[in-house]
Amino acid sequence: MTQKLELLAPAGTMEKMKMALLYGADAVYLAGKGFGLRAYGGNFSREEMEEAVKYAHNLGKKVYVTVNIIPRNEDLAGMDEYLKFLQDIHVDAALISDLGVFSLCREVAPNLPIHVSTQASSANWRTVKVWKDLGASRVVLAREVSVKEMADIRKKVDIELEVFGHGAMCISWSGRCLLSNFFTNGRRQSNRGECIQACRFRYSVMEESRPGQYWPVEEDDHGTYIFNSKDLCMIDHIPELIEGGASSLKIEGRMKSVYYVAAVTAAYRKAIDAYYAEGGAYRVRPEWREELEKVSHRPYTTAFAFQNPDHSAQEYVKSQPEQPYDFVGLILSEDQRNHTNRVQQRNHFRVGEILEYLTPKGQVGLIKVEGLVNGDGEAVEKAPHPLEELTLKGDVLLPAFTILRRRAGNGK
Repeated sequence: MTQKLELLAPAGTMEKMKMALLYGADAVYLAGKGFGLRAYGGNFSREEMEEAVKYAHNLGKKVYVTVNIIPRNEDLAGMDEYLKFLQDIHVDAALISDLGVFSLCREVAPNLPIHVSTQASSANWRTVKVWKDLGASRVVLAREVSVKEMADIRKKVDIELEVFGHGAMCISWSGRCLLSNFFTNGRRQSNRGECIQACRFRYSVMEESRPGQYWPVEEDDHGTYIFNSKDLCMIDHIPELIEGGASSLKIEGRMKSVYYVAAVTAAYRKAIDAYYAEGGAYRVRPEWREELEKVSHRPYTTAFAFQNPDHSAQEYVKSQPEQPYDFVGLILSEDQRNHTNRVQQRNHFRVGEILEYLTPKGQVGLIKVEGLVNGDGEAVEKAPHPLEELTLKGDVLLPAFTILRRRAGNGK
C-alpha cells in the first residue's frame, strides 16, 4: 500500500476532536456513551457523534468509533441498533475487538467498515489474514509487535496496519488486565471501559506471618511503582514506521487535555509531512521532541518497537506524569482592524506576562500581554476566572484556535 501515513488522534470530547483535526490529524477516534473502553473519557452522545462526523467530513477527514469492549451477554443488548446507527451517520469505521461483535456488525451494518482493535492482540500475519478474510479493512496491531514484525506482516497480508505511536501504555498484554476488577470487587472492569489504572499505584510488601506490617518497595528515596510503564514516543522513528508498512500512526489519549491533543498532534504532523517532502534528505528536528516535552508525560520509551523492552521501559520513581507547561488560554477569534484577539481563559494570567503560543499550523512563538478587557468593556489587570472570555491586546495577532501556555510555576 502506498498511501500517505495517516495521523490518527484521540477525541474524548467535541472540543478535543476539533482541536485534533485543526492541529493536523487526518482522522480521530472517539466513543459513544457505551460499548467503548473509556467510560470516563467524556464521550459523545448520538447527536454529538453525528455532528462530529459532519464536521470531520467537511474538512475531508475521518471519524472512527470505538466499539471495543470485551462484552458479557448483557452488554450485547442494544448493540445491533447502535451499529446500525453508526452506519447510518456514515462513521468511517468501527473499532472492534470481539469476534461476536464483529459478526454482529457484518450482519446488521454490512456497509460499516471495521478496524480490528489492538485489544484483539493481533501479533502475527496469520491472525491478520484471518481478520482480513472475515472482512476487516484494517488491523490495529498489538502494542507488543515490533517494527520488524510489522514489516513481515505487511509482506504477507495486503491490509491497512495501524500502530500506536505515542502515549501511555498498559502494563498488561494488549490491555487485557484484571487488576481493576480485583481491586474493586468487580465493580470497575477494565475491559468493559472502567479501568482504575491500578498499575500506577504505589505498592508495599507484607510478610505472611506479620499481617498489618508493610514494607515499602524502594528504588530510591521516592519509592517505586513496580507496574508503572513509561510513555511511548516514536517521534524519532517516523521513517522506520512508514518503511515498515504502517498505514496509520495512532496517538493515545482520549482522557488527556485539549492542550495535550493539540500539541502532540502538531508535532507528529510536522514530522510526517517532512518525511514525505524531503525523502532522502529527511532528518529529525530537535524542536519536535522539545514540543513533546512540553506536554504532560512520563519519561519516554520506544517500548517494543525495536526489541522486547527490559526494565528501562518502566517508571519506578513516581506514578504521575510531569506537567511542564500550563495551558492558560485559547484564542477564539482575531480582530485585524483593532489588532486584538478574543481569548478564553484556561488558567490565570495577567497584563505584562510573556506567554508562549502554539498555532494550529504548529508555529511556536512568544506574545506579550499588553492589555486585557473583560466582557463589560472594562480594562483589567488579570484573567482569574475559569473560561472567562476577554479581549487581549498583544504584540502579536494570532489566528483562532491558537493555544497560549507558560512554563508551569511561572505564573504563581
